[in-house]
Amino acid sequence: MTAVQGNEQIAEFLAAVPLPSLMVDQSERIIAANPEARTLLGQQIAGRHFATILRQPTVLDAVEACLRDNRPHQTRMLSNDGAQDITYEVVCRYVNGIGAVQGGAVLVSFQDVTHMEQAVQMRRDFVANVSHELRTPLTALMGFIETLRGPAREDVAARDRFLAIMEGEAGRMNRLVGDLLSLNRVESEERVRPKEQLDLTGMLGETLNSLRPLADGASVKLDLAAPEAPVVVTGDADQLRQVFTNLIENAIKYGGSGGRVDVVVSASERDPAVRGPGARVQVIDKGPGIAPVHLPRLTERFYRADSHRSRELGGTGLGLAIVKHIINRHRGRLRVESELGQGAVFTVILPS
Repeated sequence: MTAVQGNEQIAEFLAAVPLPSLMVDQSERIIAANPEARTLLGQQIAGRHFATILRQPTVLDAVEACLRDNRPHQTRMLSNDGAQDITYEVVCRYVNGIGAVQGGAVLVSFQDVTHMEQAVQMRRDFVANVSHELRTPLTALMGFIETLRGPAREDVAARDRFLAIMEGEAGRMNRLVGDLLSLNRVESEERVRPKEQLDLTGMLGETLNSLRPLADGASVKLDLAAPEAPVVVTGDADQLRQVFTNLIENAIKYGGSGGRVDVVVSASERDPAVRGPGARVQVIDKGPGIAPVHLPRLTERFYRADSHRSRELGGTGLGLAIVKHIINRHRGRLRVESELGQGAVFTVILPS
C-alpha cells in the first residue's frame, strides 16, 4: 500500500468519526482530517505542521507528548464561535503502523464540553448565591443574639425590638429553604407531564380570594375577567396554584402602586404558542414597570430587578425560577411585557 493510499484510508476512517478529528504523524504534519475538524480549524489544514493549526500551548504539549511516549494524553482547548466561548476536550491517542514510513501517528479528537462547563459554573453560582442569601440573615441573628446576651440583656424595649427583627430574619431563611425545596421538587418532576383536568377559572378565583387580605393591606383592587364557561386545562393543581399565587402576589407587591391588578383569562381553539388548543392567563398591573434590561433575566435564580426592595418585601429571588420550571413541565410558555412607567403584563400560556 502506498502512502497516498494509506492516507486515503485514514481520511475515510476519520470521516466516519462523529467528533472533529485529525491525524498527526511522526513528521509532525496533519495527514488527514474529517469534515468536522476542517469546519473547526480550517479547510486547508491537511499537510500543514500541526503547530501552525493547533496553536494553544497545552494542546501542542499533549500532541508532542503522545508522539514521543505513545501514551494517551488529554487537555482542554478554548475557542469562540463569534457568539460565545467554547471549551473542547482534546484527546490524543497513538496509532501504530501508519503515517510517514509507517512510524505511527496521533489521533486528535475534539469534543465540545461547553454545556458541561456551563452546568458546573451554574452549580458554583447557585451554591455561592445560596450561601450569600443565608449568610446575611444568619449574620444578623448572631449579632442580635450577642447583643441580647450583653448590653441589651436588661433593656426590655431593645430586647423586644431585636426579637422582632430576629423573627423576620428567621422567617426569611425559612422562606428561602422552602423555595429551595420547592425548586428541587419541581425540577425533579419537570419531565413528567401532568394528567389532571382542572378548571382554571375556578382555581384563579380561589387564588384571588386567598390574596385579598394582602391586596386590601396594599390598597390594591383585584379583578378577574374570564369567560362564563369553565376554561379547562391539563395540569397539576397545586403547582399551577403556586404559579398564579406567585405572579399575583408579585403584582400586588411590586406593581400595587397603580391601585389595581387585573387577571384576564381567555381560551383558544388553536394557540400558536402551544400549537393547539390553549388557555392564556394575563396578570396585569399598573405599577412602575420593569426596565427592558431586566426582562430576559427575570426567571434566573436569585436575579432581582430591585434587590433592595425585593429583600424588604421578603422575596427570595427564586419565585419566578419556580414559575418557569412549573410552566415548562406543563409544556406551556411564560411571556413578560413591560415598560418603565407603564406597568407589567405576565402571560401564562397553557395547552388545554
